[in-house]
Amino acid sequence: MIDTKLLDILACPSCKGDLEYDARNQKLICTECGLRYPVKEGIPILLVDEAEKPAKNKK
Repeated sequence: MIDTKLLDILACPSCKGDLEYDARNQKLICTECGLRYPVKEGIPILLVDEAEKPAKNKK
């Protein structure tokens, strides 16, 4: 679980967007660019190289 006070001050290192916590998948997801950062043992890993890129929408 990520403390909501911590979420208020964290930002995406790539675009500076807000982050939302996905508890089920243990990820922090950027609301702007969609990068998904892992949370390992309760510690957010905010490294762009470790982030999952958002899935492209298929039309």
